[in-house]
Amino acid sequence: MGKLGGFIEFHRTLPARRPVEERLDDYREVYLPFPAEAVREQGARCMDCGIPFCHSGCPLGNLIPEWNDLVYRDDWRTAIERLHATNNFPEFTGRICPAPCEPACVLSINDDPVTIKQIEVSIIDRAFEEGWVRAAPPAHRTGKRVAVVGSGPAGLAAAQQLNRAGHWVTVYEKSDRIGGLLRYGIPDFKLEKWIVDRRLELMSAEGVAFEANYHIGVDITTDELRERFDAVVLCMGAEHARELPVPGRELDGIHLAMDYLPQQNKRVAGDLIAKAGTITAAGKRVVILGGGDTGADCLGNVLREKCASVHQFELLPRPPDERAPENPWPTWPVIFRTSSAHEEGGIRDFGIETLAFSGDGRVEKLHAIRVEPEHVDGRMQFRHLPGSEFDLDADLVLLAMGFVSPVHSGLLDDLGVAYDPRGNVAVNESYMASVPGVFAAGDTKRGASLVVWAIAEGRQAARGCDRWLMGSTRLP
Repeated sequence: MGKLGGFIEFHRTLPARRPVEERLDDYREVYLPFPAEAVREQGARCMDCGIPFCHSGCPLGNLIPEWNDLVYRDDWRTAIERLHATNNFPEFTGRICPAPCEPACVLSINDDPVTIKQIEVSIIDRAFEEGWVRAAPPAHRTGKRVAVVGSGPAGLAAAQQLNRAGHWVTVYEKSDRIGGLLRYGIPDFKLEKWIVDRRLELMSAEGVAFEANYHIGVDITTDELRERFDAVVLCMGAEHARELPVPGRELDGIHLAMDYLPQQNKRVAGDLIAKAGTITAAGKRVVILGGGDTGADCLGNVLREKCASVHQFELLPRPPDERAPENPWPTWPVIFRTSSAHEEGGIRDFGIETLAFSGDGRVEKLHAIRVEPEHVDGRMQFRHLPGSEFDLDADLVLLAMGFVSPVHSGLLDDLGVAYDPRGNVAVNESYMASVPGVFAAGDTKRGASLVVWAIAEGRQAARGCDRWLMGSTRLP
């Protein structure tokens, strides 16, 4: 695979990011174009490693060495065929997936891994530019009707696969636009929305029906849903956010991240937000609680809004710069990472526990203390460090501490599906829930996770659904 000795001849390189001062004035993607010849050199680094451990890191089972080699050989047309064989939406994963395949690359043992993610997005972008990605409606229809609830990556993947099997598929979305978290969770500087719209137009041309502003359980009862459709696939995500039950949480100016991020994406799309419900960081002292991807998304947005200052706090200690001995290759490395948003500004701190908020009707201060982890009876707890208490002025606090499970009230409870111990929808090996004909995938089934897992599970749920409807399936 790749060029003999290519990993010795060429070093890992990535496209440059636009200057910070430039990108903070817009919401366009941060990366500059990467020349095709540079992509080919990166593909040349893919070595004939015998056992491609990159597969173990990819939930989709992407044929990574194959399309790396094809790009190196300048056969882009075949490369997109191999890429699309396992991944419905490489234009999404190539931009927002954290690429667990790369630390699993054999080169990662003692060198920098192949730039798998960059090669992936380069393939799909080239394919769209050349007109190779076209609508492909199914040749025959089965007459079966399937409802997919939720239009995020899991729902879209399930819908496309089920449509390819010949079923009539309708995707329902409670928001005003299709796309789920792709639309209203991921900022435009990571995924511009014309990229989502481009794929949705193809799916519509293939026969998938989309219904936005349609809240199942409100606009249509679950009984009506079951009467209209032969099967239902649940892909609503894990919208039950982790809360912070401390004194002062009820003050104005303290919001869940997913109340802020969708509103900001709507503003970028040109929508007008009612003044009474506006959440804005412009000119404010902002605190973001949570050090993960959602917190980084909030950070990039508040900086573009020209906040007065921003602190991002994480309860856990700062990760190490390199793998710890107990975190060996090819497992996902728990290391310190710097996103494009972190390059742009703000103060980032670790080992901080919020004790309370205070203010006169509106948040004015955050009260916190430094902590360090300790294990008690096999469980991690956090010990307060005496004398480390501090206060911080704050006008806006965004809670980005993760998600617990899908929301149970409404559709899920009405359907009567069973839950696993973590509160997610429990399914069998075919991704069918405890209610016959009801399937679940993505965050609804596994809890908050990665876009690549959502697409993989959407595909598997579609396969299980097709087999249940038809007695067998040809879906991969």
